[in-house]
Amino acid sequence: MGAQRVAVDVGGTFTDVFVVDEDTKDFFVSKVPSTPDDPMRAVMAGVDRAGIDLSSVSLFSHGTTVATNALITRRFPPAAMVTTTGFRDVLEIRDGTRDDLWDAYEDVTPPYIRRRDRFEVPERIGYDGQVVTPLDEDEARRVARLLRRRGATTVAVCFLNSYANPAHEERMREILLEEMPEASVSTSASILPEIFEFERFNTTVANAVLAPLVSGYVDRLADELADGGYEGDLLLLHSGGGSMTPRMVSQYPVRLAASGIAAGAIACRAIATQCGFENAIGLDMGGTSTDICVVHGGELRVTKEWQVEYGHPITFPSIEVLTIGAGGGSLAWIDPAGSLRNGPQSAGADPGPACYATGGTEATNTDANLALGRLGTTLAGGAKALEPERAERALTEHVAEPLDMSLEEAAGAVLKVANANMSDAVRLVSIRRGLDPRDFALVAFGGAGALHGAEVAKELSIPTVIVPPNPGVTSALGCLLVDIRHDLSTMFSHHADEIDHDELEEAFTALEAEATERLLHEGVTAENAVLQRSINMRYAGQWRSLAVEVGSGAEALEEAVARFHEQHEREFVFRRDDAPVELYQIGLSAVGRTPKPAFPPHERTGTADPEPASRRRAWFEETGWVEVPVHDRDALPVGTTFAGPAIVDQFDSTTVVPPGTRAEIDEWLNIRIHLDASSAPGHDSKEA
Repeated sequence: MGAQRVAVDVGGTFTDVFVVDEDTKDFFVSKVPSTPDDPMRAVMAGVDRAGIDLSSVSLFSHGTTVATNALITRRFPPAAMVTTTGFRDVLEIRDGTRDDLWDAYEDVTPPYIRRRDRFEVPERIGYDGQVVTPLDEDEARRVARLLRRRGATTVAVCFLNSYANPAHEERMREILLEEMPEASVSTSASILPEIFEFERFNTTVANAVLAPLVSGYVDRLADELADGGYEGDLLLLHSGGGSMTPRMVSQYPVRLAASGIAAGAIACRAIATQCGFENAIGLDMGGTSTDICVVHGGELRVTKEWQVEYGHPITFPSIEVLTIGAGGGSLAWIDPAGSLRNGPQSAGADPGPACYATGGTEATNTDANLALGRLGTTLAGGAKALEPERAERALTEHVAEPLDMSLEEAAGAVLKVANANMSDAVRLVSIRRGLDPRDFALVAFGGAGALHGAEVAKELSIPTVIVPPNPGVTSALGCLLVDIRHDLSTMFSHHADEIDHDELEEAFTALEAEATERLLHEGVTAENAVLQRSINMRYAGQWRSLAVEVGSGAEALEEAVARFHEQHEREFVFRRDDAPVELYQIGLSAVGRTPKPAFPPHERTGTADPEPASRRRAWFEETGWVEVPVHDRDALPVGTTFAGPAIVDQFDSTTVVPPGTRAEIDEWLNIRIHLDASSAPGHDSKEA
């Protein structure tokens, strides 16, 4: 093979590898079990299993769960926070909201840094950037020495109003590094120079606790790749849908939280667009969870505030993805009222579903699919053997007998509850926002997405399901479709009709200078750099704001204000053209374009209803037990059509085509499942 582009995505159960040959445009995939104790072992095992010669790799992109898992498990290095006197408890006071408005007894999980590790220093910057109380350097040095004695390895410096004047934070950082040269120090003015101290403080604290963990992992992996012959930069996908090099990751590790989730959303948009759909819903179902994203008008929705755990916001732009506890390993259980539930608890990779025979004894979605014949007896090309007897035993013991059901009814009920949970989640991101799922295609991927996609689409009346060529490694593909990207912002509070355009231009120019420096630092040439300005606007007196893209000059601002009114009406169903508009914040997206793989369409050579590779008995609610054709996906050329019920097996996933639907292989090698079989290609009216 010629030069290769490689992407590796680490999931909760499997680590996926996607390799593209730059010359032939051919691609192949590999899949190995994840190693939660040290994800790098699975990354290198995937590289080895795929037979990759790292010296021939031109680009290596990586989506990682290291940051997300660290925030979930809270296995942090010794960390501390230094803040303005009187603001030690901002992290616990929070913003007064609750995840469940009606549960007064539910406590939010504690801050990432305990109260006893948060220290105060006398200083005060006013809202306008003027020094109200000078920094007490003697007290600052005393705190720094105390932290050194306590063994802190990473520190978050969060002073009030530092976004308006970072001088005190910068001096505090200098003092800390003088006393603790090996420590990692994150200042809120450099991480997130924005108003609202809780969001700024929490984002900085998250960055601080992740810095040693993420930097250590990234540096070790980069060294390992270099030892194997890779000469380029390791690119790491971040939550905003771009990538970063290790040099920038060391400064902004918090951006890697939700890294792999963003990759799946990016791949979903690319696949849907290629198939001619501007509106698509992504259903990425893995071993532990399901990630749902929405592509509307060809664009992914981006949110400015998100969280791994409720009550701990991370205020960086992130692709909006809804994650629920519904995966292949999600446990079926019966609540105290006798109702069947599914997830969010999961068997995960260890001990895994009962059918894995690795210690799990409770029934999971994977066990239900196996018991109903929808899954074969091996996964990942034979790397994982499944034992149907163990699956049936778990379902009988934990579901069928307690609910007085047959085995088939119990397994069907488990899948039905899982599908209902996913359908409800899709409704949250579509119908709740005024979007009709019937106007969308469903892109089903992940190791288990193709097993459930058609049933979820039926529940929502979505007419078309798209299953990518390698659904189990689609998120890894997404890692190859992103550019280097940085998002910068600064406060700029003025009424739109009172703007000093020279002042606005000066503020944007300062952001552009910093962005250009970052891109140059990452080896991006000027011709590959793209800078896009935006302004966060709101009606005067409002709290929430909307980001609107803007050019340069007075006319550009007027056009942006007009777009703000339109966007506000679309988002909140009303507009006030006569109300004064306030500029709240300016932002800049700095993109460094990277080469991306291109996949040419294939010629149509397939036929209708080809002879299957094999047949096996499978159970569906509409038909009961029935013998269904099992197709080998690699043997299905473009243009092939066949009716459900049918099953398509492949290395990284299994696709279920249920009764009453019809499937086709399109020119991009996707399986398109049409739920209205009478209008699908290759339909024979006599069959209907």
